[in-house]
Amino acid sequence: MKIAILDDYQDCVRQLDCFSLLDGHEVKVFTNSARGVGQLAIRLADFDALVLIRERTALSRPLLEKLPKLKLISQTGKVSGHIDLSAAAARNITIVEGVGDPTAPAELTWALIMAAMRKLPQYVGNLKDGLWQIASLSSAHNTLGAVLKGRTLGIWGYGRIGRMVAGYGQAFGMKVLVWGRDASRAAAVQDGYQAASSREEFFSTADVLSLHLRLNDATRGIVTASDLAHMKSSALFVNTSRAELVASDALQTALEQGRPGYAALDVFESEPLAPTSSLLRMENVLASPHLGYVEKDSYELYFRSAFENIVAFANGAPKNVLLPKPA
Repeated sequence: MKIAILDDYQDCVRQLDCFSLLDGHEVKVFTNSARGVGQLAIRLADFDALVLIRERTALSRPLLEKLPKLKLISQTGKVSGHIDLSAAAARNITIVEGVGDPTAPAELTWALIMAAMRKLPQYVGNLKDGLWQIASLSSAHNTLGAVLKGRTLGIWGYGRIGRMVAGYGQAFGMKVLVWGRDASRAAAVQDGYQAASSREEFFSTADVLSLHLRLNDATRGIVTASDLAHMKSSALFVNTSRAELVASDALQTALEQGRPGYAALDVFESEPLAPTSSLLRMENVLASPHLGYVEKDSYELYFRSAFENIVAFANGAPKNVLLPKPA
């Protein structure tokens, strides 16, 4: 099969142990992203199979209709809203899903929380310029960091990742407060945590608030400007899930107005994030380039599953096929 691996920004997939699973196939790794249906159609027209790295490239109906040779889409992890499933089914394109693990995104969430609360990036960056214990040249931002012990960690979404982050918070002596669906809050209470009595209480009480929700029609824009306005001026808002969970432009406006006071972000509405983004110029924002799953163990897990699915399909015995839902 002729296989394309898309959006390998670091050109690291070919170095993985599992890459040898594709021996015998013609494989092309793309290390830069193409934008627009036209560019993508030209790039991908000759391939039988595509390997997607999470949601870095969207496969829309107009694009799929321009890929007559495409037989297989192998997804690393689970399929989200980035593939037009009905268009793929109409063209008899098989979609296979992989597996994931919550460890890497949970650990990154905690790393961002600790770095942001103690202002480590600011202190480290200024130290390189000869500034000792200076968080900012601006007096408004040259303030002390804070420990986590005794503070309230708000978690919206008590799934696999949210559950792990709650455990980290408890280990650091934080009070864990959970918001979400009734079932999520009940599970959190069963695990010994507290469920917020209202959405307003959740946002107004949290010293650190972290989102751990799936993006779908029900959750898109679920965090509103009003929610953010209830947060403390000292609070940290953390998003390692999906940028689109927050109403468009609401977070930047809220940060400019001082509630919440800080944000730590790993996800953005447009990725890769442009270096001219105003978020990167805000001293109260810690931004990382969508690293939640970007580490060696996760890549080996994601890509081994994706490559095994390709081999199975090529051998005439497809597995882990995502079946279209009945109309």
